[in-house]
Amino acid sequence: MSETTRQHSSFRPVPRTGVIYVTTEARKRGFVADHPDWCNLGQGQPEAGQLPGAPDRVGAITIDLDDHEYAPVAGLPEVREAVAHLYNTLYRKGKKSKYTAANVAVCGGGRLALTRVVASLGQINLGHFLPDYTAYEELLDIFRSFTSIPILLDPEQGYKFSVDALRREVLGRGLGGLLVSNPCNPTGKLLHGEELKGWVDTSRELDCTMLFDEFYSNYIWTDENKPNTVSAAEYVDDVNEDPVVILNGLTKNFRYPGWRVGWVVGPESVISAVSSAGSFLDGGGSRPLQRAALPLLDPAFVRQETQAIFDRFGAKRKFMLEGLAKNGIVPDCDPLSTFYIWGNLSGLKSELADGMNFFKRGLDEKLIVVPGEFFDVNPGKRRPGRASRFRQHARFSYGAPIEVLEEGIDRITRMVGAGG
Repeated sequence: MSETTRQHSSFRPVPRTGVIYVTTEARKRGFVADHPDWCNLGQGQPEAGQLPGAPDRVGAITIDLDDHEYAPVAGLPEVREAVAHLYNTLYRKGKKSKYTAANVAVCGGGRLALTRVVASLGQINLGHFLPDYTAYEELLDIFRSFTSIPILLDPEQGYKFSVDALRREVLGRGLGGLLVSNPCNPTGKLLHGEELKGWVDTSRELDCTMLFDEFYSNYIWTDENKPNTVSAAEYVDDVNEDPVVILNGLTKNFRYPGWRVGWVVGPESVISAVSSAGSFLDGGGSRPLQRAALPLLDPAFVRQETQAIFDRFGAKRKFMLEGLAKNGIVPDCDPLSTFYIWGNLSGLKSELADGMNFFKRGLDEKLIVVPGEFFDVNPGKRRPGRASRFRQHARFSYGAPIEVLEEGIDRITRMVGAGG
């Protein structure tokens, strides 16, 4: 807010966090998206152009006459069915219980899907982890029907959180739900295999609803030789009984962030509530874009796109890890997922060991990163006056094309070499 703009008394100041904050500050320095003079290592979107081996990118869509009408609040039935079929094909082969269209709600983007889910929660204690996705902060504060409970993960332990620790937290704090970004933005920490199964089993046993944000579930680096995808859907026994809710969409895994198409997968009763919340929150998503998304949801298309992501982003991950390490910036844990590196800056000299200072100094080089303190999710600012526990971290994205990353590492090298 500029000095000449007054805050109207009827409105509260709404903070800019994460990517919104850093790009706003960069624009004050002349930043424009895709400007060749700038290196944006702070972006939260993947490169959205054609990749070698990927299906052809959609260049145009046809709008039917019916598409001028509202879409159903829960989404077009054929799209809901396609999402259910995708999950059944990828994760539920051989299982008796299958997802149907009634287990899916389609929304106008991932944040809106999450907003619908959170707006549907009852008066429970909802656990969330630190560090985590910056947008959770305002979302966990704006709806007052539940109480958000922060759970700190230890960098020195690689942000690990065992099933036994999960049980203690759920029972000790009386948690009715947990919000879990898996894969985790910003750390790249991943629950998968038996560990993820243990979390799903625990949610079932203790009747604690797990809200799994799986928007990066196709960016998996557990095997350097082949792509993989991860979802809690693989370990659900009964799709209508197990308290597991999954959020995903076209934004990251399909590389169509501008379409703003997301979905919620879960028990029918949850989808009914989420759809009812949508009736007063947003009224439903875009009908033409939902219809255009149908071919993108074909399992063969998804496998081909995932292979292309693995090839391109796997190479960029390796480049970024090596480039940052040469400059003394290393992650606290092996980033097994996403397209982010959660860099620990504590080994740097002078002011650059502070994430906010690193960001500000980067602006001088026309370089954008996201300071780690934004991921210290603090709904309602209930921890006032305390320095962030992630002050010496920054998130580095390798979502941009490789040419941008190469120039970005060169600029970081100049910064670090100059000692701040």
